[in-house]
Amino acid sequence: MAQSTLLTIGELARRTGLSVSAIRFYEARGLVSAIRTGGNQRRFLRADIRRLSFALIAQQLGLSLGEIEAELATLPHGRAPTQADWAAISARIRGAIDRRIAMLQRTRDRLDGCIGCGCLSLSNCALYNPEDRAARAGAGPRFVLHDGDPPEGR
Repeated sequence: MAQSTLLTIGELARRTGLSVSAIRFYEARGLVSAIRTGGNQRRFLRADIRRLSFALIAQQLGLSLGEIEAELATLPHGRAPTQADWAAISARIRGAIDRRIAMLQRTRDRLDGCIGCGCLSLSNCALYNPEDRAARAGAGPRFVLHDGDPPEGR
């Protein structure tokens, strides 16, 4: 492989906006693989710019590191991913992204409603939870982050 087609870890850091230590972390997790020179220096394929950029974007979309690792494991090593490779990943993660969008919209709408509702009364507040009645629906911030209405008997 021609030396000019490979990037140093510093060049990869500049191209992706990641720190060198972050690239080493991702390398240890198997998201990218370095090629070692005769002097034991790391060199990366230009395709690794795309792999790491995908990881950064996927994190912003709310995918876990495990989900990102699983998706990147489907991509070929040694060549740039094709449009078909990316389309396959897109098809697999579309549902997770759609669920996150729905949750964000629900949260925005409920917070807008709460901030602007003007009820000024705990007896009328949709988020008021006397005697912890929300516990019957499960753990976490049930009224804002999850589907469904607050439990009856506010």
